[in-house]
Amino acid sequence: MGGTPGPNDAVLVEDGHAMPALGHAIRFVPPKFGHQPGCFCCTARGPVANALSSFYRDRAMGAAPYFSRVIVLASRLGEADVKAALNQDAVTRARYRLA
Repeated sequence: MGGTPGPNDAVLVEDGHAMPALGHAIRFVPPKFGHQPGCFCCTARGPVANALSSFYRDRAMGAAPYFSRVIVLASRLGEADVKAALNQDAVTRARYRLA
């Protein structure tokens, strides 16, 4: 996680972090804890899994360049959300892995 994005990288950016100048970036907002309509515990997929699916769709549809890595710009809590998506979401786990 982390690193310097290049022009052909996908960049997953936690809300509150600056958008990079290079790469195809998508912002995610970590779930707020507490019970709210549409909260993380009641939805099938979280914001990180949805953002990673958007990267996959964008690449498949030609809206994003081919990328071989996703750079994550996030706090430790945001990084934990990414790891949770990779561990708990079957679609995300099938498309991505930690390097």
